Amino acid sequence: MLDAPLRRLIDPPLNRAGAALAARGVAADTVTLAGLGCGLLAALVLALGAPTGLALAFIALSRLADGLDGAVARATRRTDFGGYLDIACDFAFYAAIPLAYALRAPETNAIPAAFLLAAFYVNAASFLGYAAMAAKRGLESTAQGEKSLYYAAGLLEGSETIAFFALLCLWPAAFPAAAWIFGILCLITATARILAARPIFR
Repeated sequence: MLDAPLRRLIDPPLNRAGAALAARGVAADTVTLAGLGCGLLAALVLALGAPTGLALAFIALSRLADGLDGAVARATRRTDFGGYLDIACDFAFYAAIPLAYALRAPETNAIPAAFLLAAFYVNAASFLGYAAMAAKRGLESTAQGEKSLYYAAGLLEGSETIAFFALLCLWPAAFPAAAWIFGILCLITATARILAARPIFR
């Protein structure tokens, strides 16, 4: 829901930074993998019960890299593999954080984390399925910025997910209740996307 307006604010500085990195020979795929590495480090910090402020710092670096990789690609050469790698790394990161909370306190977090991961799975299927059908029909959009995949906007997108993860780092004890709420909102998002797809793809 917030991705489109935020892109208009963050894309200009990201594009400048991406062009600077590209001029120094930094590859977009390298930035993507560095972002995944930071995201997995955040998950490790959380799983080990370390201070969540450190995890929040790694999440911030991860998402900065996630914005910069596309900017580097636009400054050099965009590839289908780069877009594919980016979305695969995004979903690996999204899965790692709930898993980390389950490992951090399994007695209270395991079931809410399992529900949240299931909701992520359903939402991802609606997202990627929509993108595949849109590509088949030649549909394109730049509403969420220049993306490798076309997808329908929803109640929860990347911006909301990162805000949710940041909230969990600031208030880890809220994970059980927050996971149930966010998971339900993910299922609502997936349902709305499927309903919106019906008249387009029939």
